[in-house]
Amino acid sequence: MVDAAKTLRKSQTDAEKLLWKHLRAKQMEGLKFRRQQPIGNYVIDFICLEKSLVIEVDGGQHADNKKDEERDAWLKLEGFKVLRFWNNEVLTNMKGVLEVIRENCLNHPPLTPPLKGGDSIQPSPLAGEGKGEGALFMPTQKPEEP
Repeated sequence: MVDAAKTLRKSQTDAEKLLWKHLRAKQMEGLKFRRQQPIGNYVIDFICLEKSLVIEVDGGQHADNKKDEERDAWLKLEGFKVLRFWNNEVLTNMKGVLEVIRENCLNHPPLTPPLKGGDSIQPSPLAGEGKGEGALFMPTQKPEEP
């Protein structure tokens, strides 16, 4: 997963690159966002752990995509709020996209989402985007015991 995330960071879409320029370096309400972050079995486009907020930027291949629905459902069960924007929306209406993100940052309570089994996510202690950030391990649902 970490290798996949590194590859995705190097091959971002124009929309992802543009949005990253506005999210990086704590430009959004002083919050730290990460890009192409592995979580569980997924690689998330952008995430703010402090606000449990996930942002996905989608191209046409995501229209009517069952895998996206499954990913969103899993993330919501883990306590994340998921925002999805189309590539063309980011490219043509950045001001509107940033306003939606800002509103969600301000109105989404800061929390660490509980994992199944009572554990919680702790932000990676590694510093700096692009300087070897580690993957955020989130186990899937804990198996039920007989």
